[in-house]
Amino acid sequence: MDQATDLRRMIKGESDRIYKIRKDNKNGSFSPINGPKVIAITSGKGGVGKTNVVGNLAIACQRTGKKVLIFDADLGLANIDIIFGINPKHNIEDVIRGEKELSQIIVKGPEDVAIIPASSGVQELVHLTEGQKINLLNEFDILNNRFDILLVDTGAGISSNVIYFNLAARERIIVVTPEPTSITDAYALMKVMFCQHGTKNFFLLLNMVRDEREAKSVYQNLSRVVGRFLGGVSIDYAGFIPWDSLLQEAVSKREPVISCYPEASSSNSFKELATYILRQTDSRQLDGNIKFFWKRLMSEAAE
Repeated sequence: MDQATDLRRMIKGESDRIYKIRKDNKNGSFSPINGPKVIAITSGKGGVGKTNVVGNLAIACQRTGKKVLIFDADLGLANIDIIFGINPKHNIEDVIRGEKELSQIIVKGPEDVAIIPASSGVQELVHLTEGQKINLLNEFDILNNRFDILLVDTGAGISSNVIYFNLAARERIIVVTPEPTSITDAYALMKVMFCQHGTKNFFLLLNMVRDEREAKSVYQNLSRVVGRFLGGVSIDYAGFIPWDSLLQEAVSKREPVISCYPEASSSNSFKELATYILRQTDSRQLDGNIKFFWKRLMSEAAE
């Protein structure tokens, strides 16, 4: 019996135990059996404010009473710690190497948002060994009942890591600015996800726009192109975040704008985004081709 087989047996036993606890639980203190909502925040191009969206959206959701966990999955340019002004001592690489448990590397950001720090030393999570993936699955499964929402801050572009995390998520929010390159790269990301992996549903969030009129104009133009060349793809308008000098000041202070400038126009937009996303993900049908994050890890490990 090899080590991977032994690990699978141990993990199955632990997963069955957790399932039984949830099934038998009568007081509602545990999350649903399928675990938290897994939402990837992604973009076709860097520099569109994706990580800012993750940090502020996490706090806005936390304020509604949800328990939020951020996974900084931008392995090449991990920077959620900059947005939150934290300096984590450990990161996901320590878990992959078996030196730490996932619960030991999680740090708390503003307003008790939990964060799994990334590591620039792990360039391709899809290239981990089978044993390492199974170990990660076990770690995530144990945390399954502690959080309501998992926000995955992916890298930008169409690299294997970006696609990997987008496939693993239940929902995907693509952050776009009015810049032509941002729009073109967002289309390229959706094209790869749809044509190569069958992913049909996306949310589109317009960032750094002048007003709602500009945001809806970009959304409508992109929707027309997608409808013409990627029939079957559905893009939902998730709203917009206006260009805001106070948000820029918050970044310089290493604080989320929603915390240090709660009445800023961008802060109000993040609150509206959280309300919309929570309402939509509660009502949206699950895509049968998309598994929750840890379920995807298991299927990758089994291949």
